[in-house]
Amino acid sequence: MKGFEEFNLRNELIESIRGTGYSEPTEVQSMAIPIALAGSDLVVRSKTGSGKTAAYLIPIINNTAKEKGIRALILLPTRELAVQVAKVSEALGKRSGIRTVVVYGGVSINKQIELILRGANIIVGTPGRTLDLIDRGILNFDKVSYFVLDEADEMLDMGFIEDIKKIINVLPVERQSFLFSATIPSEIIELAKGFMHNEEILFLSKDEVTVNGIDHNYAVSRRERKLRTLFSYIDKYKPEKSIIFSRTKAGANMIYEALINHGQDAVIMHGDLTQAQREKALYRFKNFGRFLVATNVAARGLDIGGISDIINYDVPDDPRVYVHRVGRTARMGAAGRAFTIVEDREIGSIDMIRHEARVKMKEIHLETTRKNF
Repeated sequence: MKGFEEFNLRNELIESIRGTGYSEPTEVQSMAIPIALAGSDLVVRSKTGSGKTAAYLIPIINNTAKEKGIRALILLPTRELAVQVAKVSEALGKRSGIRTVVVYGGVSINKQIELILRGANIIVGTPGRTLDLIDRGILNFDKVSYFVLDEADEMLDMGFIEDIKKIINVLPVERQSFLFSATIPSEIIELAKGFMHNEEILFLSKDEVTVNGIDHNYAVSRRERKLRTLFSYIDKYKPEKSIIFSRTKAGANMIYEALINHGQDAVIMHGDLTQAQREKALYRFKNFGRFLVATNVAARGLDIGGISDIINYDVPDDPRVYVHRVGRTARMGAAGRAFTIVEDREIGSIDMIRHEARVKMKEIHLETTRKNF
């Protein structure tokens, strides 16, 4: 397999890489994999969608194949991200005999305990559930050779740093550590210094999460006409696959009902849904759906291919939230559109997004004669 063969990987891993559909290494994979295979700690700044999951999983699987016990711990900030990374790990490690177990809150712990006790080589988890399993004596990290902190800046924003420090304290001192993040604020640097040794640093993207290839548009609308504005955008631009973000769960429910009532293929995802409901919604949207209506629970890290449009039904309160949302489109070099509906009183928020996120946003005018709203 041209490209990946240059890393001198195990044959069974090359076969698994081929089976996942990877053709050649992305930039972050080309840069990070040789360093990781050589045994160095690694700090990587790389935007979401650049292929960083495989950049750390490939060296881990290559170097831990045939070994028994838990050899790697990968921490992520959300349940959805943990499930997503675990699926990649399972696919890449299948032919190497690697067993991956994913652990996260919101579901029964007993099934996860059962899977761990059957034998696991890689643990992918969220900090809270991982700590719980450590406290119960279920997770033994004595043989861990690799520790990965993924989406480190999101961990910081969500207040997980103290939990992460507790987990690091039970890991072997002699291990290899990787930290991946879309941005590297000073707090992340300080965290890395506390658990890494002579680390290599790769800054492969600017310290911002705005992605290239997105056409940023907005339309001004009165509050009572926002649904009409939304449907006018859909009628005119005909998005193939879109995430529509609402500020509130009540707003998300209202948008979802309107889409369904008007014959649109839509699913909904927000914090009131059970984990099983969220996973079902995500599966349906990935494979069949046209619209995913979501609150910020889906704004970061979900690897959903083919998103043509991000629609902000409500203007994000923070420019960072805007760039996290629109980062769901234009992934892996593809083009995408971002559209925001703005009330008159919120026009200043557009100027703030333009300035702080460094994007060019164009006002578009939509016909809002559609009735029944």
